[in-house]
Amino acid sequence: MKTLPKLAAFSLALLSASSFAAAGITYKSPYCGCCKEWVKHMEDNGFEMTAEDHVNMNPIKQKFGIKPQLASCHTTVIDGYVFEGHIPASDVKDFLAQKPKLAGLAVPGMPMGSPGMEYGDQKDAYDVIGFSKNGMTMVFNSHN
Repeated sequence: MKTLPKLAAFSLALLSASSFAAAGITYKSPYCGCCKEWVKHMEDNGFEMTAEDHVNMNPIKQKFGIKPQLASCHTTVIDGYVFEGHIPASDVKDFLAQKPKLAGLAVPGMPMGSPGMEYGDQKDAYDVIGFSKNGMTMVFNSHN
């Protein structure tokens, strides 16, 4: 009978280790379909997302320090980090697990084949860029 509590504790630990939950808010245009698809991609990968529509995204980009060369169509904040554009959920999870001393990640533009930008079998190669508050950038991951 002593194995039952151990089994229950093991099952609970296994369940919590396999689940992932992080909440984020995505600022997007009310007219952007690919933004909605990216939010769905994030939700399908365990994120709890809230979307907030803004007709003018420029003040949002400025507020969160998104330089024009890093800009895309939507901006997301999760755990105090900024995520710009069509970043794969797996990269967001890896970034959050590492907790680097960066402001966030960006996928500049809208590369075909990135999450939310799927169109048939078209896939552009693209980089996920890590960026700091002072403007330094680095390649966090590459997708071919």
